Amino acid sequence: MIYDVQGAPLYVYTGGKTFDPTKPTAVFIHGVLNDHSVWILQTRYFANHGWNVMAVDLPGHGRSGGKAPASVQEAAQSIMALLDAAGVAEAVLIGHSFGSLIALHATAENPGRVSQLMMVGTAYPMRVSPALLESSLNDPQKAIQMVNVFSHSTLAPPPSALGPGTWLLGGSKALMRRVLASNPHENIFNIGFKACDSYDQGEVSMRKVTCPTLFLLGKKDQMTQPKAAQGLIKLAQDGHVAMVNAGHQLMVEAPEECLSAMLAFCKK
Repeated sequence: MIYDVQGAPLYVYTGGKTFDPTKPTAVFIHGVLNDHSVWILQTRYFANHGWNVMAVDLPGHGRSGGKAPASVQEAAQSIMALLDAAGVAEAVLIGHSFGSLIALHATAENPGRVSQLMMVGTAYPMRVSPALLESSLNDPQKAIQMVNVFSHSTLAPPPSALGPGTWLLGGSKALMRRVLASNPHENIFNIGFKACDSYDQGEVSMRKVTCPTLFLLGKKDQMTQPKAAQGLIKLAQDGHVAMVNAGHQLMVEAPEECLSAMLAFCKK
């Protein structure tokens, strides 16, 4: 589904379902150089079990138009503008990596509109190494290789989100190349990394969050190590932690474990 958000088309995957105002709404926000498809198993389950699903392609990414958000704050404004465009008064926000910071900031600035917050593969501060920042700018293909090696706990995982016969590492690299090519006007790889690296409102935002918050972390995450989320966890007023045996791309590497943790949290 395409919504007009801030004067540009924003693509939202709904799990093939039409919006039902009587159902709760879950908004899924992807990370740097990803799109809505990284949530494929979780979104399809939610959509078929009593939820409205809105899995976005951030502005300037994938099927969405507009300029890529240059900061976490800009991206958070886009998410809230999407809720306005869709007529959603309250939602659960679920974000991965860069998306987790976006969801956090949106929740902090709009507490009455977020019933629950889920931060997946998160850390604060979310520093990006100078080498990776430089490569994302000047040699994106090298940076894609680097990110994917560090984002998966094993190069030969068992069948995951897309099932037997798929190659998780290769699919992830192909997705990032496709999303990068979707916007020939901006280097959305470097823009996203700079937004993560420069975000300095994490602790301030976490103190403002009053709704229940889930920290869903990968035990083998080398990009946003679980210990890097402890500062936010300690500040959460109603925080819950779930750990899964996976790396940074835990939604696709351990999709059923992530889904189970999400569903258990939604019942709280």
